[in-house]
Amino acid sequence: MASKVYSMTPKEVVAELDKYIIGQDEAKKSVAIALRNRYRRSLLSEEMREEITPKNILMMGPTGCGKTEIARRLAKLMDAPFVKVEATKFTEVGYVGRDVDSMVRDLVEASMRVTKQNKLEEKYNIADKIVEEKIVEAIIPGKKKKNSNQSKSPFDFIMNSGGYQSQKQQYIESQSKGEPTKEDMDVEMAREQVREQLRQGLLEEQYIEIEVADVPKGNQLDMSNEGMSIAIGNIFGNMMPEKTKKKNCKVKDARKILREQEAQKLIDMDVVTDEAIENAEQNGIIFIDEIDKIASGGRMTSGADVSREGVQRDILPIVEGSVINTKYGPVKTDHILFIGAGAFHTAKPTDLIPELQGRFPIRVELESLTKDDFVNILTVPENALIKQHKALLETEGIEVEFTDSSIEEIATISFLMNEQTENIGARRLHTILEKLLEDISFNIPEMEEEKIVIDDEYVKEKFQETIQKEDLDRFIL
Repeated sequence: MASKVYSMTPKEVVAELDKYIIGQDEAKKSVAIALRNRYRRSLLSEEMREEITPKNILMMGPTGCGKTEIARRLAKLMDAPFVKVEATKFTEVGYVGRDVDSMVRDLVEASMRVTKQNKLEEKYNIADKIVEEKIVEAIIPGKKKKNSNQSKSPFDFIMNSGGYQSQKQQYIESQSKGEPTKEDMDVEMAREQVREQLRQGLLEEQYIEIEVADVPKGNQLDMSNEGMSIAIGNIFGNMMPEKTKKKNCKVKDARKILREQEAQKLIDMDVVTDEAIENAEQNGIIFIDEIDKIASGGRMTSGADVSREGVQRDILPIVEGSVINTKYGPVKTDHILFIGAGAFHTAKPTDLIPELQGRFPIRVELESLTKDDFVNILTVPENALIKQHKALLETEGIEVEFTDSSIEEIATISFLMNEQTENIGARRLHTILEKLLEDISFNIPEMEEEKIVIDDEYVKEKFQETIQKEDLDRFIL
């Protein structure tokens, strides 16, 4: 997966981002180049590769214009570990500098999830065969099962592990080693029939009893400040046999549970951890939002500004490149890509401390959205808002159709409201559409008609008060 995405040209990356994000071509171009540079770097010799660090990006633009969405889609596209943090979280009372490291720990956790999932998927084919046998065993238990349940008490466990076997056990085993009886053959035939029915999907709704691992909830003692996490279960885990419990569920659910359980047993967690750390170090993306809120506007050095500058100084070594201890091992941050983003209404990028400014060499300004952008956001992307609302209402058998003029009107109202009140970008469309469809959504269960057409008159009627009221407010001093 990674190799295919890595070899995408910058233009192909931008084309992928265009499916979900309207406008902001400059920002898309910058992230596409940053992505391509990673691919170019991976082709270099070991010595040269160490020297080249990623060029971090600073995005500036009003809220709701697509900063976070660009970073999130990019990470999804790359299948790379991605984590988003708010810089303001580190200025809260009671936070200490050391907690800034938590962004790297979160990245490693994200990387573990991605890597583990990929490894599990590789093992699913083998796991499926084991699962099929277990389900057949649960529907038609064989003789073997009854015998294996003989030693359940801790005393049996201790004595058996010492190589001692009771006379009763020896007798049972000697009996079972004989020729297969007619009963055994009947059981085997019945199992073969069940196996066939399973493959045809005829038994999906049948209830069976399966054994699942009994993991006690909340056995993690997490001292996150130090990045140490001790699982109490792990200390004693190897001394006692794994605890299991019986669970009654449908065959289709049992298949999912057992599949995960068996695949888990087949993967080597040491390999997963090593790969996850390398993935985080080489391909990780950390998106630091609200970075303008930790810039101290002006030269004031009292009160909260001191704390903000402190946060900048704490973030600096991580962006510059340092080694952070995590519970999976030390992680180098030299080659992680950092994307900073902020509205920069009151502060300017130059208000950041010079060392931090130097670590974000690529500056991208995102434009405010125009009325035409709003029209496109409503209709063009694969997850367009109009498509989402139509799909939601179709679940109850109501087809909603928006005329072109109504879409124009929604875009105009959104643009006007952003101009008149606070500019919240594309998020304004959510507000407008929710308000517009409020009555329809509320009355759906009693509705007779199956098709509703929303035209510009309907939109104007809904919002005439809002727009006029705002107009009046502007002239009241």
